[in-house]
Amino acid sequence: MKCKAFLVRSWAYLSMALVAAVILFLFGYVFVQGGPVITWEFFTASPSGSVLGSEGGIWPAIAGSLCFTATAVVLGGIPAIATALYLVFFCQSKLLRTVIQMVIQNIAGIPSIVLGLFAYSLLVRALGLGRCVLSAGVALAIMILPFIEVRAEKAFRELPPALTQSAYALGCSKSYTIWKIVLPACRGELVSGVILGACYAMGATAPLMFTGGVAYAAMPVSLTKPAMALPLHLYLLLAQGTSIPQAYGTAFVLMMVVLLSNFLAALYAKRRNRAWKQS
Repeated sequence: MKCKAFLVRSWAYLSMALVAAVILFLFGYVFVQGGPVITWEFFTASPSGSVLGSEGGIWPAIAGSLCFTATAVVLGGIPAIATALYLVFFCQSKLLRTVIQMVIQNIAGIPSIVLGLFAYSLLVRALGLGRCVLSAGVALAIMILPFIEVRAEKAFRELPPALTQSAYALGCSKSYTIWKIVLPACRGELVSGVILGACYAMGATAPLMFTGGVAYAAMPVSLTKPAMALPLHLYLLLAQGTSIPQAYGTAFVLMMVVLLSNFLAALYAKRRNRAWKQS
């Protein structure tokens, strides 16, 4: 038994070391290739030059990505959490629960480029919204809705039943129990799930190509205007093949944003869980 436990621990540690080594190699390689162009001007200036991105920076792309992501989180995160609450605390029909879960699973399996084509056909063409932040936000919201819903539902189901049963025994209504006990207890998991969903949306390129992402644009000032985005800007830089250092610099910035967001999500969830257990 001791030998088996030693082998299992060794395998786990080696796997963790391998994953960490791959991540460090990717970040190191991308930074070495794009490090010379990563300056303060690169973060704060707009792209310029006769060739796309050969001069200037990526600030409009950073701001555009934040706008696309924020729109997607609002349009996708709220329905996702509401759906999870309904399935766990309100839905009494097994058939309806099965249908809803099947729909969520099917949405999760739709390729992102198909969601982009759907948003283009419905919002850009049929409804006449045009290529804008709102059209892209809807496509990204549909993409991340199952991602957030599954994590929110898992958090609600893992909540100790004694908490809600004690509240019901004291005469508290279901809505009061959810608002005062369930949501505060699961806040860490919910916020981390939303942040991870935002990271998922921020790295998507295909939906933006058809709905709201453009090669050149000023700072986004309205949901009805198109905007630049980091993943689309990176794709265009690589496609033209003449601004490779700028492409690596853009990739490193995007990777660092996603990495820091994941770290902050995990840290917040851990601190919220510790605070809830101590209260």
